[in-house]
Amino acid sequence: MQTTSLSSEEPAVEAIELTAVLAALSDPGRLAVVRELASCEERTCGTFGYWQSKATRSHHLKILREAGLTRTRAESTHRYVSLRRDDLEARFPGLLDAVLGG
Repeated sequence: MQTTSLSSEEPAVEAIELTAVLAALSDPGRLAVVRELASCEERTCGTFGYWQSKATRSHHLKILREAGLTRTRAESTHRYVSLRRDDLEARFPGLLDAVLGG
């Protein structure tokens, strides 16, 4: 079983920008994904059913990843998405809890 990280596509903690995070969270579907990820460790990309097409789902997951909200891990033919809660808390203390509590 081969495990690969796709971390080159996600920003380092110190490079996460507040404007990018808030812009990514402005979409209801992406916000729903973040809420779901907040309640679990990780999920496969295909389990998020907010968008009709695979291309649209991939696009929205890419926006979340590039904003620094999520991390995507490849294992064989599967992609697993997790929330970067610790990184976000280190960069913007209390932001994620405020957004998810709203």
